[in-house]
Amino acid sequence: MSNIDRRKFLKVSATALGVSLVPGVLLGAEGAVAADFPAAGVNTTKLAVTDKTVKVGILHSATGTMAISETGSIQAEKLAIAQINAMGGVLGRTIEIIQEDGASDWPTFAEKSRKLLVNDRVATVFGCWTSASRKAALPVFEKENGLLFYPTFYEGLEQSKNVFYTGQEATQQILAGLDWVAKEKKAKTFYLIGSDYIWPRTSMKIARKHIERNLSGSVVGEEYIALGDTQFGSVINKIKLKKPDVIYAAVVGGSNVAWFKQLKAAGITSKTQTLLTISVTEDEVLGIGGENLDGFYSAMKYFQSLKNPNNEKFVSEFKKMWGAKAVIGDVSQAAYLGPWLWKAGVEKAGSFDVDKVAAALPGYEMNTAPEGYVKVDPNHHLWSKLRIGRWRTDGQADVVYESGLIKPDPFPKGYQ
Repeated sequence: MSNIDRRKFLKVSATALGVSLVPGVLLGAEGAVAADFPAAGVNTTKLAVTDKTVKVGILHSATGTMAISETGSIQAEKLAIAQINAMGGVLGRTIEIIQEDGASDWPTFAEKSRKLLVNDRVATVFGCWTSASRKAALPVFEKENGLLFYPTFYEGLEQSKNVFYTGQEATQQILAGLDWVAKEKKAKTFYLIGSDYIWPRTSMKIARKHIERNLSGSVVGEEYIALGDTQFGSVINKIKLKKPDVIYAAVVGGSNVAWFKQLKAAGITSKTQTLLTISVTEDEVLGIGGENLDGFYSAMKYFQSLKNPNNEKFVSEFKKMWGAKAVIGDVSQAAYLGPWLWKAGVEKAGSFDVDKVAAALPGYEMNTAPEGYVKVDPNHHLWSKLRIGRWRTDGQADVVYESGLIKPDPFPKGYQ
């Protein structure tokens, strides 16, 4: 079979499987066969690439307090990789996964990153969730010149040549979300609460500056709870005493279950209190229970309920792979983008070499993302929209606000 015939076969096969080819990738690369790109030419840095396969890493918490949030990312990345393999892989090579468990422990993320990059020589890693895990792993990626696709919304204030950030940074999520709630709810007083590690603390520092400097508001309370803690009685009593216009929350992982159940038990519901969270997606709601969140808001770039052809197909294929009861949250969708963006970078570069892939991706536009159009900025973050979702008892959210496309700005002036 000639190379042209092979490409036609792969495209027909992909159509039959219901897999969409990603626009923006060169036609020849979509149906590439390894013979077109011999390993000696596309892998000059001794990565785990043969003429038939390429190894990649998946590094998330499959156990521990963060598993409630990170399981969806693992599922989304595996779905994307299965779809890519179904259409012929990357430069004609089947992607093989080496999965490691960060176990909700930040030093473990660094250890597993080193194992994937040094021992396994993976071409890229899709992984991390919390900023603490990313900060622990980052020095390893920079020292070993590895490539990380990081999917979580985060505080910004970072840019690395070795990382592509497929979630949102602070100006896209925190500032835009606070602007919405201040305007929509005429909010002036805010109570800030988060888990006790780098992302919530830095996010709340940014939020406080924005509330006080730009929204003419005030912060009437600020609390941090140990990661994994389930005792919220004291902070709930303080909130009831302060009566803020808005509870602004960044509680993460399994702690969210206790947090929202205890709020409801204390009589704090959406009927009398506005709550905006930047850390709850459909993945967490599955454990929390929609009845405990009803009427509260999340600020995210993606919700499973989005109505567009890309998302409807994505949701269908996700559930086909992981079961009808599976749900998809913001980070899971951002994680799904990682393998597709890496594929695009490799094929645009015509190489698996990390430096060449990293140089090829800025400026890449993707029209097939479930969230809609995204573009890779030279700062390695994505242009995207901010959406506000109002939670329903069934665990899904009604999107009540959608911004225009927001250029990523990881180092906003006055917030560092």
